[in-house]
Amino acid sequence: MSSAPDGQPMLPLPGAPSSSWSRFRERFGALFHGADPRVCVAFWLLGLINNVLYVIILSAALDLVGPSVPKGVVLLADVIPSFGTKLIAPYFIHLVPYPARVLFCVLCSALGMLLVALSPAYTDGGSISTKIAGIILASLSSGGGELSFLALTHFYGPFSLAAWGSGTGAAGLVGAGAYAVATTSMGLSVKSTLLAAACLPAIMVVSFFAILPRAPIRPLPAAHVEYRAIDQEDRNRDDPLDERHGLLGSSVSPNRNKGSDTSQMLSLRVFKANLQRARGLFFPFMLPLLLVYVAEYTINQGVSPTLLFPLKNSPFEHYRAFYPAYNAIYQVGVFISRSSTPFFRIHDLYLPSLLQIINLVVLTLNALFDFIPSVYIIFIIIFWEGLLGGLVYVNTFAEIGDRVPKEDREFSLGATTVSDSAGICIAGFLGMVLEVWLCDWQVAHGRDYCRKL
Repeated sequence: MSSAPDGQPMLPLPGAPSSSWSRFRERFGALFHGADPRVCVAFWLLGLINNVLYVIILSAALDLVGPSVPKGVVLLADVIPSFGTKLIAPYFIHLVPYPARVLFCVLCSALGMLLVALSPAYTDGGSISTKIAGIILASLSSGGGELSFLALTHFYGPFSLAAWGSGTGAAGLVGAGAYAVATTSMGLSVKSTLLAAACLPAIMVVSFFAILPRAPIRPLPAAHVEYRAIDQEDRNRDDPLDERHGLLGSSVSPNRNKGSDTSQMLSLRVFKANLQRARGLFFPFMLPLLLVYVAEYTINQGVSPTLLFPLKNSPFEHYRAFYPAYNAIYQVGVFISRSSTPFFRIHDLYLPSLLQIINLVVLTLNALFDFIPSVYIIFIIIFWEGLLGGLVYVNTFAEIGDRVPKEDREFSLGATTVSDSAGICIAGFLGMVLEVWLCDWQVAHGRDYCRKL
């Protein structure tokens, strides 16, 4: 505030424009200073397409396997191959160039969705085995894509991670919302909807090869990576030979420089060193991400199919509409929270994980004892569940970017992705048991809505 000649503060003239909007624009612009629009667009689309088919498959779970098969079967087929990929691939995938990884993901996801779409429906006597095979292919693509693209953000800075997180959140919203609208409001068949989804991976090709500037991707020579990993292993063991001068300043002995170690022994030491690095990621990053995914996917696949109300007390005309509606509301929360890192950060990853476990307990108790009086309260809890899950996901990788040394960041970003898939796998097994048990309980206590899906 300026001062008058006598030293007293001057009041703004009546009708003078406020500077609040200008300050807001300056602050908003400062938040995104240095962001490359091509990088942001490319990673947003990569996040969207890599995850959208996974969401569409989960949204279609009831239509794919029918009401008599637990939806956890679809969840497990959609996540176990992804989990296996994320568990194993970080230790060798650096040998595969990023363009080859993208083409592999595109091929697997497109073929997988075609298998799911073109196999006969369960209502026509079709077996679910072909559908499961297609879901497995799509899952391989999703897992390989997630660990690759998250590792790739290491080369492009924090805005690429923010764009990726927002894109994955949008995938949930677009996938669940579009499937619900297409199969209910628009009246399209499940087959037509899934065939249209099989065309989406082409966008990934455009995003990576045409939009993303690839100059920042400069992979280290294999020898550099291997000897640096061995150096880290030796330091973790407090090797007294640390002070020796070896290749690239590492603790490699002169004999190793002369080639006395075989390539097999070298690879084994690299693998052991990477395991040591992965162990250091468990408690600060992997465990909270694992816990939040166990809780939220147990809710989504095991509890929410039983959170049903009389149709006259709901906005729906059919009981099957509850499940995709819950999924769509959950994805809105995920999208908002996964897009939040430029504006809001959390550093204590365990607190939202604990809150998510509380959500699981409350909703499970309601499925048993029916104490929540309105479906709209369930909507609010499901939205809150999505917010918490998205917050832990995106802030986990943001914290890795802040706290992990730069030379270990690419590996750490890829290796930590195993936690979400591991959590979903655990939730899939829990959900298969929990859904059946909750439905049987409800039927035994006079609420047979779950049998009317």
